[in-house]
Amino acid sequence: MGKVRVVFFADILISDFDGASRTMFQLIGRIPADQFDFLFICGLGPEHVKGFKCIHINTLGVPGNKNYRFAAPLLQKAELDRELQSFSPDVIHISTPSLLGNYALKAARRLGVPVISIYHTHFISYVDYYVKNFPFLIDFAKQQVRELLKSFYNQCDTVYVPSNSIMRELTAEGVRPDVMKLWERGIDRTFFSPAKRNPELMKSLAGNDNPCILFASRLVWEKNLQTLIRVYDLAVQWRLKYNFVIAGEGVAREAIEKQMPGAVFLGHVGHERLAEIYASSNVFFFPSITETFGNVVLEAMASGLPCVIADSGGSRDFIEDGVNGFKCSPYDVSGFLNRIVEIIEHPEQAGQFAEKGLESSKKYIWEHLASEYFEDLKSLSYNLLVV
Repeated sequence: MGKVRVVFFADILISDFDGASRTMFQLIGRIPADQFDFLFICGLGPEHVKGFKCIHINTLGVPGNKNYRFAAPLLQKAELDRELQSFSPDVIHISTPSLLGNYALKAARRLGVPVISIYHTHFISYVDYYVKNFPFLIDFAKQQVRELLKSFYNQCDTVYVPSNSIMRELTAEGVRPDVMKLWERGIDRTFFSPAKRNPELMKSLAGNDNPCILFASRLVWEKNLQTLIRVYDLAVQWRLKYNFVIAGEGVAREAIEKQMPGAVFLGHVGHERLAEIYASSNVFFFPSITETFGNVVLEAMASGLPCVIADSGGSRDFIEDGVNGFKCSPYDVSGFLNRIVEIIEHPEQAGQFAEKGLESSKKYIWEHLASEYFEDLKSLSYNLLVV
């Protein structure tokens, strides 16, 4: 049997762009070139991806988010059709149910080729943020998103879903359970480790020895940044001598810097430095409710950093409340701050959370997940042959 031929569609193929991109490149970096041929089709990305050809599609901007663009394939449809016919794929991988993703889905059905997808983004939870200025449209917009997601994912052969919580939500929205497969995320535990603790680093960043509360993520409103701001305000009101340390960039940075004048904003932080910051902070605070998985929570746990997170989205699956961290109602500002204070004021409990969190993180291994992915590609292509 020859190599399995896979066409990989993604609007953005930039390795460290966001959590979805980092997940894709964990797979891309492990492609067994002796067993697979890949063709990449994207809106933004390099000329070649791990030596494989990458075709670029014209892109359009996303209103309200200057950092994101999505591919618009219709003007290049004839060219794409020819490329697909020439490549003759065995499997099509679609990263997002976007315009490009829907083109890929139709092409797969036309060619009689199986489709695999990864549920990277919990789109339904974004509606409240992107339609907030038109509250009368929120319910209508959510219903439209539900129908689009249900239609798209029910036409796929395999959909990797990163957490049981999100799988239950998708089932409730009408996505067929038989197409979904639990496929979590991995962590490099030699990279994220308590051994990287460096208290002097935090002192140099914050300018003092006070406890450090870390938030690390893209700075976009759908990460529940308003709750982050309110917790900061309450900490100031309570006169707590804590440092709020914010790692990440995004369209909301300027606004939240103005509203959190005493916080330490680090901007984009490379993974090597971020691993040190995780290990050297006192608490990881993450109120986001839009995560399908929550890579940053897993990175914090693998670094021995106690976590206080929102009891919503995929991140909630990591935390057993009161055992390896705390979960709070997503908008319970005093609840969040009380839990943060409890960890900082009780070193023994902080140590327990760190130890239990570290143990919990050990089961998330990229090598196993990548192996499963490539075996599934083979199975899908084999099923195509026998049919």
